[in-house]
Amino acid sequence: MRELSLHKHSISPAYSDSITIRFLASPINPADINQIQGTYPSKPTFDSLLGTPAPSAVAGNEGVAEVVSVGSSVPDSLRPGDWVLPRQPGLGTWRTYAQVHYGTVSKISDKSNITPVQAATVSVNPTTAHQLLRGFADLSPGSWVLQNGANSGVGRAVIQLAKLWGLRTLNVVRDRPELDSLKAELETLGATAVVTEDELLSSDFGTRFKRDIIGDAPPPSLALNCVGGRPALALAKLLDGPRAQHVTYGAMAKQPVTVPPSLLIFRNISFTGFWVSAWSAAEPEDKQKTVNELLDLMRAGRLRDPPTVPVPWRELSVDEAALKNAVQGTLSGFRKGKGIFIFEDS
Repeated sequence: MRELSLHKHSISPAYSDSITIRFLASPINPADINQIQGTYPSKPTFDSLLGTPAPSAVAGNEGVAEVVSVGSSVPDSLRPGDWVLPRQPGLGTWRTYAQVHYGTVSKISDKSNITPVQAATVSVNPTTAHQLLRGFADLSPGSWVLQNGANSGVGRAVIQLAKLWGLRTLNVVRDRPELDSLKAELETLGATAVVTEDELLSSDFGTRFKRDIIGDAPPPSLALNCVGGRPALALAKLLDGPRAQHVTYGAMAKQPVTVPPSLLIFRNISFTGFWVSAWSAAEPEDKQKTVNELLDLMRAGRLRDPPTVPVPWRELSVDEAALKNAVQGTLSGFRKGKGIFIFEDS
């Protein structure tokens, strides 16, 4: 984390088409860390506008902010007190205040009964889950969806949305302490079946899956992979539906997805990828509609928050070493939830 540092600077009053915003909450996502390390495809813009000795960029790609003031050319639809979300990655959300062009953010049309944490985390994980279920396979009530990384933010959203839409899910998690508690938690969210990676990789799982889990139901036609390696291939071997799709949206194991020709030739399985950032840039209207739909579900209590670990900014804003440790600590081991900066009273 040597690339990460603290910096304080002043902001001029909002003018022309700019707005001043105050961040309320900003998640610490693995992609943010990869971007800091220079290994993520999406690169932030480095400049000297913040007064740093060398060109710099603000970390963080997701979060929610409150409009503090607006310039004279900002449309009347955006006023102080409104909550806004970044339209695209790279805005830099790990900060207390920012001055940005009004077009770089989108307004939450109804912020009632929505918490800052819900608003801050809606743009990536739940949106990814929504598009994975809606954008790749022709699913109908009763269809099976397979996924690994089922206890992740995306995985939990997949489980809940699938349940709402009448879909059934096979959910794979890593073996861990308190596994029974995790299985029960995912089943409460709506998971149809939860198994470990070791179970998935066992030689007879394919037979047991057909006999004991799906029974007479049509074979699954959609698998969602965020792990890679052997668990990704094991999911693919369970697919057998018409025009089956195996979609990779992450690579937590940092292992390749290796595909035997038989799955391509004899089962005609399509292997594809999904990157929510690219989709958001290509389909901004669909992205906005999706976010609004998900916020409505949260407001109605039909889409529950993923576990989060609050990281109070006030305690880190004067201690660079503590900031680095907090960021690194949110990404290690079996975590209780996603780390999220909280900027209360900033």
